[in-house]
Amino acid sequence: MEKEKQIYFHVGTGKTGTTYLQMKVFPFVKGVYYIPTNRYRKIFEILKESEEDRILVSREFDRQMEREVKKFAEHYPNNTQAIVVFRRQDSYIASQYRRFVKNGYQGDLQSFLDLENDKGFFKQEHLRYMDTVALLEEQFGCKPLVYFHDDMKKDPKAYVEKMLSDIGAYVDYEAINQKSFHTSYSEKQLKALRSFAKVIPMEKKRVFKNGVLHFLNRCVRGPLRYIVLYTAKILPDFMFSKTPLIAKEDLEEVRSFFEKDWMMIQEYANPKTD
Repeated sequence: MEKEKQIYFHVGTGKTGTTYLQMKVFPFVKGVYYIPTNRYRKIFEILKESEEDRILVSREFDRQMEREVKKFAEHYPNNTQAIVVFRRQDSYIASQYRRFVKNGYQGDLQSFLDLENDKGFFKQEHLRYMDTVALLEEQFGCKPLVYFHDDMKKDPKAYVEKMLSDIGAYVDYEAINQKSFHTSYSEKQLKALRSFAKVIPMEKKRVFKNGVLHFLNRCVRGPLRYIVLYTAKILPDFMFSKTPLIAKEDLEEVRSFFEKDWMMIQEYANPKTD
């Protein structure tokens, strides 16, 4: 018979500091047993065999969150508490868009997130955070622990200590390596790659079913992507259009569109007391 466990399930959304937690914080926590994200593929086998009482699981989800949460809840619906981090929708979609352009996305922001007809690459449901917490409550039967990316940026130590305290864990924060491991690409580098991708598709998605062809395709496109990025870095600015990769007015429209949801999720995480 499987031993009863308390599971904390960090359903990390992309571009909200998920990798930072997975690589630099969670592996060093005390008071809870952390299962690294690279072992998630066999997570249910690992959980079933584990003798630990308190377990922390972390996985990055974006558009696939609902599917993956429901799958997890089929196995552990009653003893799991979700942990989720949100980022204000305009900032979140801007960061996601840059990430996807870096990975070969060809379209503009409007095709990435369509506020009018909801036919974009990202759907509006992916940015409706109150729907996300409703899903987590429904699947796991308890209120998820909610945190905000802005708090991590302002005071990462307080952010980490608060999150771990909430799950009865701790870490020697001073021993954590705070050096960034993500490379940021400039506006002109991303413009160059987006233009290049319209001529030669650069997206990471699988093109060939055949494993050998898929591997060879990745071997070609990966280096080519970085050749474009680093060539653009040394080219003079006047060679690039002055039209911004993401227009400020477009982000303002996103912020306005989701403003009510953003206010509600903050109230949800920090309810007012009389």
